[in-house]
Amino acid sequence: MLDSKIFLGKEVVVRIDRELGSKHPKHGFIYPVNYGYIPNTVSGDGEELDAYVIGVFEPISEFTGECIAIIHRTDDNDDKLVVVPNGVNYTDEQIRALTEFQEKWFASVIIRK
Repeated sequence: MLDSKIFLGKEVVVRIDRELGSKHPKHGFIYPVNYGYIPNTVSGDGEELDAYVIGVFEPISEFTGECIAIIHRTDDNDDKLVVVPNGVNYTDEQIRALTEFQEKWFASVIIRK
């Protein structure tokens, strides 16, 4: 398992497996952002490290951008990277609003560089 903090401020490639507007296969909610993972990584849940791509307003299959934050779940073992187009920034409040559709079920802190 890797320390997700190594990605803060770095350019990363996100493979999207839940495109903006797609429906979650188990829970039925609609993804208001593109959501995916960092290939060839292992997160605390044993799966690849997940990432929210915000600031991109159409469905995509892959994205290269900057990791500006990490949503560290304090009651779950599954960090989420927050990845944006280079040079774009969001406040913690904006990140929380954009990821609330899924993060509302977990306690978390936002980690910045």
